[in-house]
Amino acid sequence: MTVLEDRIAMAESDNTRRLDEMFERLEKMPVPEGYKVEIVGGAVYMSPQRNVHWKTIFLILKVLMGRFGEDVNVVSDVRIDFPGHENGLCPDVAKLCEGAEEDDNGRWRHQDVEFVAEVISQGTASNDYGPKKTAYALAEVPVYLVVDPYQGRCHLYTQPKDGDYVSELSVAYGGVVDMTDTPLGLTFDTARLPRD
Repeated sequence: MTVLEDRIAMAESDNTRRLDEMFERLEKMPVPEGYKVEIVGGAVYMSPQRNVHWKTIFLILKVLMGRFGEDVNVVSDVRIDFPGHENGLCPDVAKLCEGAEEDDNGRWRHQDVEFVAEVISQGTASNDYGPKKTAYALAEVPVYLVVDPYQGRCHLYTQPKDGDYVSELSVAYGGVVDMTDTPLGLTFDTARLPRD
Protein backbone atom coordinates (compact mmCIF):
# COMPACT_ATOMS: atom_id res chain seq x y z
CA MET A 1 0.00 0.00 0.00
CA THR A 2 1.04 3.55 -0.63
CA VAL A 3 0.87 6.30 1.99
CA LEU A 4 -2.20 7.71 0.21
CA GLU A 5 -3.96 4.32 0.22
CA ASP A 6 -3.14 3.92 3.93
CA ARG A 7 -4.65 7.35 4.70
CA ILE A 8 -7.79 6.60 2.66
CA ALA A 9 -8.23 3.25 4.42
CA MET A 10 -7.74 4.92 7.83
CA ALA A 11 -10.28 7.66 6.99
CA GLU A 12 -12.83 5.08 5.83
CA SER A 13 -12.26 3.07 9.02
CA ASP A 14 -12.72 6.18 11.20
CA ASN A 15 -15.83 7.12 9.20
CA THR A 16 -17.35 3.65 9.71
CA ARG A 17 -16.47 3.63 13.41
CA ARG A 18 -18.10 7.05 13.89
CA LEU A 19 -21.21 5.95 11.97
CA ASP A 20 -21.43 2.80 14.10
CA GLU A 21 -21.31 4.91 17.27
CA MET A 22 -23.96 7.29 15.97
CA PHE A 23 -26.32 4.47 14.96
CA GLU A 24 -25.80 2.72 18.31
CA ARG A 25 -26.92 5.91 20.08
CA LEU A 26 -29.88 6.31 17.74
CA GLU A 27 -31.02 2.75 18.45
CA LYS A 28 -31.27 3.67 22.15
CA MET A 29 -33.38 6.75 21.42
CA PRO A 30 -37.17 6.66 21.23
CA VAL A 31 -37.56 7.11 17.46
CA PRO A 32 -41.28 7.38 16.62
CA GLU A 33 -42.76 4.37 14.89
CA GLY A 34 -43.06 4.85 11.15
CA TYR A 35 -40.00 7.08 10.86
CA LYS A 36 -36.89 6.34 8.84
CA VAL A 37 -33.57 7.43 10.35
CA GLU A 38 -30.38 7.92 8.37
CA ILE A 39 -27.16 9.88 8.57
CA VAL A 40 -26.33 12.15 5.64
CA GLY A 41 -23.03 14.00 5.79
CA GLY A 42 -22.80 13.45 9.54
CA ALA A 43 -26.28 14.90 10.23
CA VAL A 44 -29.15 12.75 11.50
CA TYR A 45 -32.42 12.92 9.56
CA MET A 46 -35.77 11.41 10.48
CA SER A 47 -38.56 11.33 7.95
CA PRO A 48 -42.07 9.89 8.26
CA GLN A 49 -43.06 6.99 6.04
CA ARG A 50 -46.41 8.01 4.63
CA ASN A 51 -48.94 5.96 2.70
CA VAL A 52 -47.89 7.53 -0.63
CA HIS A 53 -44.28 6.69 0.22
CA TRP A 54 -44.98 3.01 0.89
CA LYS A 55 -47.27 2.57 -2.16
CA THR A 56 -44.53 4.02 -4.38
CA ILE A 57 -41.87 1.72 -2.90
CA PHE A 58 -44.23 -1.23 -3.36
CA LEU A 59 -44.75 -0.44 -7.06
CA ILE A 60 -40.98 -0.18 -7.60
CA LEU A 61 -40.47 -3.54 -5.85
CA LYS A 62 -43.17 -5.14 -8.05
CA VAL A 63 -41.38 -3.96 -11.21
CA LEU A 64 -38.03 -5.30 -9.94
CA MET A 65 -39.58 -8.66 -9.01
CA GLY A 66 -41.30 -8.82 -12.39
CA ARG A 67 -37.94 -8.41 -14.11
CA PHE A 68 -35.62 -10.38 -11.78
CA GLY A 69 -37.98 -12.79 -9.99
CA GLU A 70 -39.16 -12.96 -6.41
CA ASP A 71 -35.66 -13.76 -5.13
CA VAL A 72 -34.20 -10.47 -6.38
CA ASN A 73 -31.66 -9.15 -3.89
CA VAL A 74 -33.41 -5.94 -2.79
CA VAL A 75 -33.34 -4.06 0.51
CA SER A 76 -35.42 -1.15 1.77
CA ASP A 77 -34.52 1.27 4.58
CA VAL A 78 -31.41 -0.76 5.42
CA ARG A 79 -28.16 1.01 6.32
CA ILE A 80 -25.49 1.02 3.64
CA ASP A 81 -22.38 3.15 4.14
CA PHE A 82 -21.62 5.25 1.08
CA PRO A 83 -18.56 7.36 0.19
CA GLY A 84 -18.27 10.85 1.59
CA HIS A 85 -18.29 12.19 5.12
CA GLU A 86 -20.40 10.00 7.42
CA ASN A 87 -23.01 8.75 4.96
CA GLY A 88 -24.94 5.93 6.63
CA LEU A 89 -27.76 5.98 4.11
CA CYS A 90 -30.93 3.88 4.16
CA PRO A 91 -32.22 3.97 0.57
CA ASP A 92 -35.94 3.48 0.05
CA VAL A 93 -35.03 0.75 -2.45
CA ALA A 94 -31.58 -0.65 -3.23
CA LYS A 95 -31.01 -3.52 -5.65
CA LEU A 96 -27.82 -5.43 -5.05
CA CYS A 97 -25.88 -7.30 -7.70
CA GLU A 98 -26.19 -11.04 -8.01
CA GLY A 99 -23.90 -12.80 -5.53
CA ALA A 100 -23.68 -9.83 -3.15
CA GLU A 101 -23.15 -10.84 0.45
CA GLU A 102 -23.19 -9.00 3.74
CA ASP A 103 -19.79 -8.14 5.20
CA ASP A 104 -18.45 -9.38 8.56
CA ASN A 105 -20.53 -6.71 10.32
CA GLY A 106 -23.77 -7.82 8.63
CA ARG A 107 -23.91 -4.84 6.27
CA TRP A 108 -24.12 -4.56 2.51
CA ARG A 109 -21.25 -2.96 0.59
CA HIS A 110 -21.96 0.09 -1.55
CA GLN A 111 -19.84 -1.50 -4.29
CA ASP A 112 -22.59 -4.13 -4.73
CA VAL A 113 -25.45 -1.65 -5.26
CA GLU A 114 -26.74 -1.57 -8.85
CA PHE A 115 -29.82 0.58 -8.37
CA VAL A 116 -31.18 3.02 -5.82
CA ALA A 117 -34.64 4.58 -5.72
CA GLU A 118 -35.53 7.37 -3.33
CA VAL A 119 -39.10 8.56 -2.82
CA ILE A 120 -39.15 12.22 -1.88
CA SER A 121 -40.29 13.29 1.58
CA GLN A 122 -40.95 16.98 1.89
CA GLY A 123 -38.51 17.58 4.75
CA THR A 124 -35.57 15.71 3.25
CA ALA A 125 -35.98 16.31 -0.50
CA SER A 126 -32.81 18.41 -0.65
CA ASN A 127 -30.80 15.37 0.51
CA ASP A 128 -32.14 13.14 -2.28
CA TYR A 129 -31.33 15.71 -4.97
CA GLY A 130 -28.06 16.84 -3.33
CA PRO A 131 -25.69 14.98 -0.99
CA LYS A 132 -27.27 11.55 -1.45
CA LYS A 133 -27.12 11.91 -5.24
CA THR A 134 -23.43 12.82 -4.90
CA ALA A 135 -22.77 9.86 -2.59
CA TYR A 136 -24.46 7.45 -5.02
CA ALA A 137 -22.46 8.88 -7.92
CA LEU A 138 -19.19 8.62 -5.94
CA ALA A 139 -20.09 4.99 -5.21
CA GLU A 140 -20.69 4.54 -8.96
CA VAL A 141 -24.24 3.28 -8.49
CA PRO A 142 -25.19 2.86 -12.17
CA VAL A 143 -28.87 3.78 -11.81
CA TYR A 144 -30.40 6.30 -9.40
CA LEU A 145 -34.13 7.01 -9.57
CA VAL A 146 -35.78 9.84 -7.64
CA VAL A 147 -39.57 9.57 -7.46
CA ASP A 148 -41.15 12.87 -6.47
CA PRO A 149 -44.86 12.66 -5.58
CA TYR A 150 -44.98 16.43 -4.95
CA GLN A 151 -43.76 17.31 -8.45
CA GLY A 152 -45.44 14.29 -10.03
CA ARG A 153 -42.13 13.47 -11.75
CA CYS A 154 -39.42 10.83 -11.80
CA HIS A 155 -35.79 11.80 -12.28
CA LEU A 156 -33.47 9.11 -13.61
CA TYR A 157 -29.72 9.55 -13.19
CA THR A 158 -27.27 7.25 -14.96
CA GLN A 159 -23.61 7.09 -16.01
CA PRO A 160 -21.87 8.12 -12.77
CA LYS A 161 -18.57 9.96 -13.28
CA ASP A 162 -16.41 12.00 -10.88
CA GLY A 163 -19.11 12.33 -8.20
CA ASP A 164 -21.95 13.28 -10.53
CA TYR A 165 -24.23 11.66 -13.08
CA VAL A 166 -23.60 12.39 -16.76
CA SER A 167 -27.14 11.54 -17.87
CA GLU A 168 -30.43 12.80 -16.44
CA LEU A 169 -33.95 12.06 -17.65
CA SER A 170 -37.11 13.62 -16.22
CA VAL A 171 -40.46 11.91 -16.80
CA ALA A 172 -43.85 13.24 -15.67
CA TYR A 173 -46.18 10.79 -13.93
CA GLY A 174 -48.10 8.95 -16.59
CA GLY A 175 -45.00 8.44 -18.74
CA VAL A 176 -42.57 5.54 -18.90
CA VAL A 177 -39.07 5.66 -17.42
CA ASP A 178 -36.91 3.72 -19.88
CA MET A 179 -34.07 1.87 -18.14
CA THR A 180 -33.54 -0.74 -20.86
CA ASP A 181 -30.01 0.55 -21.57
CA THR A 182 -28.97 0.19 -17.90
CA PRO A 183 -27.98 -2.90 -15.89
CA LEU A 184 -31.68 -3.20 -14.93
CA GLY A 185 -32.87 -3.67 -18.52
CA LEU A 186 -36.46 -2.65 -17.76
CA THR A 187 -39.07 0.06 -18.10
CA PHE A 188 -41.07 1.64 -15.28
CA ASP A 189 -44.60 2.79 -16.09
CA THR A 190 -45.41 5.69 -13.76
CA ALA A 191 -49.16 5.81 -14.50
CA ARG A 192 -50.14 4.22 -11.17
CA LEU A 193 -47.82 6.24 -8.95
CA PRO A 194 -49.70 8.08 -6.19
CA ARG A 195 -49.30 11.85 -5.75
CA ASP A 196 -48.98 13.84 -2.59
